[in-house]
Amino acid sequence: MADIAQSSFPLKHQLSMTSSFPPNSTLNLSSPSELHCPLLQTMISNTLNKDKSVNLAVVGIHGVVSALGILENGLVLWVLGFRLQRKTVAAIWVLNLALSDFLTTLTLPLFTHYLLMNHSWELGSLLCTAQASIFFLNMFVSAFLLTVISLDRCLLVTKPVWTQNHRTVSAAWKICGLGWAWAAVNAFPYFMFRSVVEKQDRRKLCYHNFALYSSSDKLHTDCKVRQAATAVSKILLAFVIPLVVIAISYTTIVLHLRARRKRLESRRLGASKGKQKSSKFFSSLSPSGEQNGARLSQSFMKMVVSVIATFILCWVPYHVFCLLEVTAQYKTEIVDLVEVSLPVATTLVFLNSVLNPIIYTFSCPNFSTRIRQSLGALFEGLVEEAAPLVRVTERMRKNSLFPSSPSSPSASRTQHGSQGFINLFDFKSSPNKEGERDDKM
Repeated sequence: MADIAQSSFPLKHQLSMTSSFPPNSTLNLSSPSELHCPLLQTMISNTLNKDKSVNLAVVGIHGVVSALGILENGLVLWVLGFRLQRKTVAAIWVLNLALSDFLTTLTLPLFTHYLLMNHSWELGSLLCTAQASIFFLNMFVSAFLLTVISLDRCLLVTKPVWTQNHRTVSAAWKICGLGWAWAAVNAFPYFMFRSVVEKQDRRKLCYHNFALYSSSDKLHTDCKVRQAATAVSKILLAFVIPLVVIAISYTTIVLHLRARRKRLESRRLGASKGKQKSSKFFSSLSPSGEQNGARLSQSFMKMVVSVIATFILCWVPYHVFCLLEVTAQYKTEIVDLVEVSLPVATTLVFLNSVLNPIIYTFSCPNFSTRIRQSLGALFEGLVEEAAPLVRVTERMRKNSLFPSSPSSPSASRTQHGSQGFINLFDFKSSPNKEGERDDKM
């Protein structure tokens, strides 16, 4: 691993870089007509990551993770998008989260190929730009959706009457569309400044080139401002501010539920033993009366908390090294650390998109059952033989799985399983108002 002091820069360039980057200096070795920011030029001169055995091990891990992530998120999209008969608001949130993760895992093979080629991007500038744009799009969309889910849970607890009238599936789709548009706007600078540059050792680097659309007299200022602006904006908009809103939302939920529990306990203690109606009313508010709804609510809350915790753990290292990347403009001795550690932190970010479907599966009791039923029906179709008796049997099986008459026993079982899955994603559904809630949730 070569140090900056051992690079092929002239001594006067090394001395000037260790203190501060000189204004209007491109430090470009490959092409005199092409402008590069000093930080990028330093990376161009470095020759790192030449341990082939370690690289092959990392490539193998990436290959397994990418295949697993695509399969998992594809199954989540299939179940929520096509197997769920009636979608709820919470199902819309999770569906969009899964779509964002699925797009990210689709780019994992590109990153794996980069590692396979000894940390050299050989796929061209178009795929380089596409991979980076999807990566940052997922970053902003995930943060936005997790924030919206937390606010949604908070409103369900603190404003139940308002949510009964305004919380609809159509509104959820509009909010998700707004989130995707907001994420696209924030990811646009990374789309504009992403390019492929050739290093001194002939390897290619897919990286931010903030010298694009700049001139030699403004290069020094543009590089510093653009590097700092993109790093600080993504940390604030995709990490710090969402976490503050999430923390406030769940603190409000805990305080509100604690106050509600105290009010119920005080009413029980003050209630007269002779008031049968009051006794029945409070018994309906007891845990035994809300056992199913509370269980489903806790399952979804546990899933949301697990997804948020995984998001924090996977993204913290990345944002830390992004800040170090900005600092490397002034302290060039940490450039090697940033160049080696940032891909590792990026790998951890990709792992977030792989872990989310696992959290969905273990948090939702009926989710894994629906996947097994869907896969079972699929593979039965694959091994089907075209015999008359088999076709009749298959037709009878389809009628039992998707009955047209709701009065049949098989229809009752199917509707019961589907409703259990729907209630998991929206615990406010009431058996007495099922027809009314179907249209809204």
